[in-house]
Amino acid sequence: MGEDMRLAAVVALAQGMAAAHTPRESWRAAALGACRALDGSFAALSVWERELGRLRVLVNVGECRPDEEEFPEAEAYPVHQFPEITEFLHERWAGGGGPNAWVETAEGTAAGTPGYFHRRVAALRRRGRGCCVVAPVLLHGRAWGELYVARAVRAPVFDPADADFATVLAAVVAAGLAQTERLEEARRLAFTDALTGLANRRAVDVRLEEAVERHRADGVVVSLVVCDLNGLKRVNDTLGHAVGDRLLERFGSVLSLCGAMVPGALVARLGGDEFCLLSVGPPADDVVKAADELCRRAGELEMGEGVACGLASTEDPIGPVRSARRLFRLADAAQYRAKATRADRPVVAGREGPDDPVVRLADEPPSGQAEPGDRRRFRGRRP
Repeated sequence: MGEDMRLAAVVALAQGMAAAHTPRESWRAAALGACRALDGSFAALSVWERELGRLRVLVNVGECRPDEEEFPEAEAYPVHQFPEITEFLHERWAGGGGPNAWVETAEGTAAGTPGYFHRRVAALRRRGRGCCVVAPVLLHGRAWGELYVARAVRAPVFDPADADFATVLAAVVAAGLAQTERLEEARRLAFTDALTGLANRRAVDVRLEEAVERHRADGVVVSLVVCDLNGLKRVNDTLGHAVGDRLLERFGSVLSLCGAMVPGALVARLGGDEFCLLSVGPPADDVVKAADELCRRAGELEMGEGVACGLASTEDPIGPVRSARRLFRLADAAQYRAKATRADRPVVAGREGPDDPVVRLADEPPSGQAEPGDRRRFRGRRP
């Protein structure tokens, strides 16, 4: 491959990773770009998980064998089977050398290192491939993982120039991974409450819209718990906002713990003293049990005064839920009723008979009040 073609391949790989919107898309773009640039038949990107002592495959592309999924859930190899990751490469980097790629063939081990890469040679033979080039990926000054590209049995064997080019490609991949990490961190911050570490209102809005669409299309059960932490203003006024923040953090931990009782639930801080739990799929009664536990545990928090908790679920008789806004109105109304009656258990919309006061409150806001999208419109109204 000429210099111009290799430059074009590098640019294509970088552009592919830059266009990715998720880590998976980034991994796939990296492996595909490297496979094409090196004229390979197969490529994989793997990460070294130090805490687990293993090399885990993130993505396989190209001509995959039956045991090679594109995004494998459990394809990992004990790192002691690949000592170059922890020994050979580390020693070279520590001595000032670079993370250079190397070539292996199905014919035997690399010259000068008898038996050192026997696992890779065996893998080439087992999977019917003729050769591979392995390029370490270095991220933030540490070994992150490896880029692996293979060719078929009858294809030309990789040469030293290919290994040098693979080293360059691994550096481009590392830059793309760093960019992906930054974007993921930006996304995480955009959807995370800074104080509690829970999801924020923006995350809830996005997830709830998607959930209601699924409910309308497939009838999936969507349940929403809205709760208001009682006594926060008193704590802030008498003990200071730092103590109030600690109370919010502790309640956030309790909410997270109770949310774990419902598989896949999203727990969030909406702002101020308001929190919520969003469940998609599990039965409403499972969510009610989690909300019951939340009320019990919140009542035991030091300095707090319990929690007012309201719940609305598409599984209950609340009428058709065609928008996320209506489900929020119902959960909101249930929460305000819980606060007004000083209930120590969650109030559930639709469970007080045909003329349920929560449903009536949600669907018939008084004239002159705020617009339906305003979550404060029920404050001060008697249930």
